[in-house]
Amino acid sequence: MKILFINGSPNSQGKTADLAKKLLNGKEYEVLDLVDYRINNYGQTLEGDQFNQVLDKIKKADVVVMGSPLYWHNICGSLRNLLDRFYGPVGQGSLSGQLFFIFQGAAPEKWMYEAGEYTMKRFAQLYGLKYEGMITSKKDAENMAGKLA
Repeated sequence: MKILFINGSPNSQGKTADLAKKLLNGKEYEVLDLVDYRINNYGQTLEGDQFNQVLDKIKKADVVVMGSPLYWHNICGSLRNLLDRFYGPVGQGSLSGQLFFIFQGAAPEKWMYEAGEYTMKRFAQLYGLKYEGMITSKKDAENMAGKLA
């Protein structure tokens, strides 16, 4: 089983990564820190874009874990930008596998979690991934670990 953790946090060793470690408890997985990749904004055609490299890794994974700190009431910009870039070059239903979403913040409100969950459920549904749920705490991570294929 190939597992890919896409970390949207600018802190590669922060709380988002900690929750991924808890979820993936002892399993081998690849980490892709979005801060290490140049992914242009939707509509830009600037030289050096690495969206296709990231997309290739996602296509090869059986399990994708996307993680984001909760900034400005929503998914962080780097992960949001990645999601936006799927529009157009990625066909509906063209992916397979499981998708877990890590979403954590210092003082989130219920509606913020609901908005993030809605986005990730729709993303999974549109592109053919099986959405397994959202992880917001260590307890959630431990509970969700049993869903890993």
